[in-house]
Amino acid sequence: MVVGFDYGSSNCAMGVMNAQNTVELVPLEEGKFYLPSTLYTHHSALVVDYVAQHLTGTNYETDFKTPRQALLNSMVRIKSDLDLDANDESLFIGREAINEYVQFPEEGYFVKSPKSFFGAIGLKQGQINFFEDIATAMILKIKQRAEISLQKELTQTVIGRPVNFQAVGGEQSNQQAIGILERAAKRAGFKEVAFLYEPLAAGIDYESDLNHDQKVLVIDIGGGTSDCSFVQMGPSFRNSRERDHDFLAHTGKRVGGNDLDIALSYHALMPLLGLGSQFKSGLPLPNQAFWQACKINDVNLQSQFYSQSHHRELLTQLREVQAPELFQRLIDLQQNKQGHQLVQQGEAAKIALSTATEYECELGFLAPQLYKELSRADLAVAVDDSIMQIVSLAKQAIKDAGTVPDVIYLTGGSAQSPLIKAALVEHLGDIKMVNGDHFGSVTAGLTKWASILYR
Repeated sequence: MVVGFDYGSSNCAMGVMNAQNTVELVPLEEGKFYLPSTLYTHHSALVVDYVAQHLTGTNYETDFKTPRQALLNSMVRIKSDLDLDANDESLFIGREAINEYVQFPEEGYFVKSPKSFFGAIGLKQGQINFFEDIATAMILKIKQRAEISLQKELTQTVIGRPVNFQAVGGEQSNQQAIGILERAAKRAGFKEVAFLYEPLAAGIDYESDLNHDQKVLVIDIGGGTSDCSFVQMGPSFRNSRERDHDFLAHTGKRVGGNDLDIALSYHALMPLLGLGSQFKSGLPLPNQAFWQACKINDVNLQSQFYSQSHHRELLTQLREVQAPELFQRLIDLQQNKQGHQLVQQGEAAKIALSTATEYECELGFLAPQLYKELSRADLAVAVDDSIMQIVSLAKQAIKDAGTVPDVIYLTGGSAQSPLIKAALVEHLGDIKMVNGDHFGSVTAGLTKWASILYR
């Protein structure tokens, strides 16, 4: 069976064509169609072990196990140390992963938006292997849930991809990320795997209802990336299997909803942990540790922040700061691995402030009865730089296309922000804007493209 698969930075979703030839989203978690892109396990090695068990007896077994054999040989000891029985559930995805992490933040391994890491430059082969294992484990579980829902085996898929996985690294980063996803999807059981730009997928969904041709600028603001595609669409184009000549321009950058969450958390919440305060000498505290704590989509910065050497450095600084009660919260966050929880509050505030003017963040995990009220003005200041980067992508796509779009089609979780829409109007002029399904457009387009590609 053919499926469109949005392996997103914020959420994952799958779609199939039903008997009425329309897209139907597949329930993936307790009847819900959107599964948060998160994974939690009691030990990172358990990810490798989970995948190895599922590949036993397949054509991928030898190639997978050989470079990982030393780690696999230690699994008996690791499971014994964790007091895990053979039948114990040790790997969680989606909302289950978030719940496990919130209950036991200091005890396990938690990753959010793993796709954000796949194009990182400077990765060693062992790191690439581990990212493949994370992707394989997640896709395995998602595919199994979808097959249970559909009562059919999924064999072919089109997976969405951003225009650029990273701001730097260029095509080398893109190919690295695509390689990770393709190997993971095939190890998870897909026999054929193709990729489609996410903004183009969203555009294909929009195109299905057009009764006349249009030049459309698709702006897809995802969790990890923002992408723009300038596409000719309509009845004259939509039934073609070869659409390259219809795409007038592509731009993309690793700036998305996660970056807005991080920026708001850093600027508005980190002062409660000492950001902006001073040493007893009168010198300002460096910002680096506060930024590292929030930057949950950068594996290197997270490793540095949570290292033991950094803990010792923070303890040394504690004796010299003017506001030790605030700085102690940063140390507690570091020891309890609560950076994700802090950024989750920033994300909740960002979502709420798209419609409300104020939102109260609950930060009791840092200190009893700790709250922070945020306003839309706080959000505007915090995310201004990220929004301007998105505007620049749109302006560049229009410039590259050499023509003005008839319509701007907005999709993605953060596209509903009135701040983003206002910035686009200010800098692009009075161009008609259409709101897509903020979460479902990409999945629907991937599904429709899969039905054309594999028919």
